[in-house]
Amino acid sequence: MATPEKAAAVAELTDKFRSSNAAVLTEYRGLTVAQLKTLRRSLGENAQYAVVKNTLTKIAANEAGITLDDQLFAGPTAVAFVTGDPVESAKGLRDFAKDNPNLVIKGGVLDGKVMSADEIKKLADLESREVLLSKLAGAFKAKQSQAASVFQALPSKLVRTVDALRAKQDEQGGAE
Repeated sequence: MATPEKAAAVAELTDKFRSSNAAVLTEYRGLTVAQLKTLRRSLGENAQYAVVKNTLTKIAANEAGITLDDQLFAGPTAVAFVTGDPVESAKGLRDFAKDNPNLVIKGGVLDGKVMSADEIKKLADLESREVLLSKLAGAFKAKQSQAASVFQALPSKLVRTVDALRAKQDEQGGAE
């Protein structure tokens, strides 16, 4: 029978899995408390980094409807639960792991889809949501200005054509 503390921990982890956009599992063996504090700050405001028990985390993930590979639960595990932009947190983890090779990204979940460590690193290579949205807005604005210039060219071309026809008629009328 599970103890009330373990049941509460599973319930809390299940809630975090359900309410997060993403969850990244890492191995933190060999990191100091100061390094973990730095890591938590580098993840941004929309992420919580928590050291977890493997068995309880696996049970919580299953209860949240997420099936994770048993290999993700080998060794000491910590999970970054992301409620905001997952790209920002993935970049924070990747950059911290470059400087601190003791942090190993094992894998994770993004919007219910299980991801490998390589896929999380690819996610970190993406630009942030704000940058992508601004690029999209810029592309829309460029298309609108192109359309406006096309629409503006039609009447001016029509006016030039009418003027050319008048000039031609005046020439023909003056030649008679």
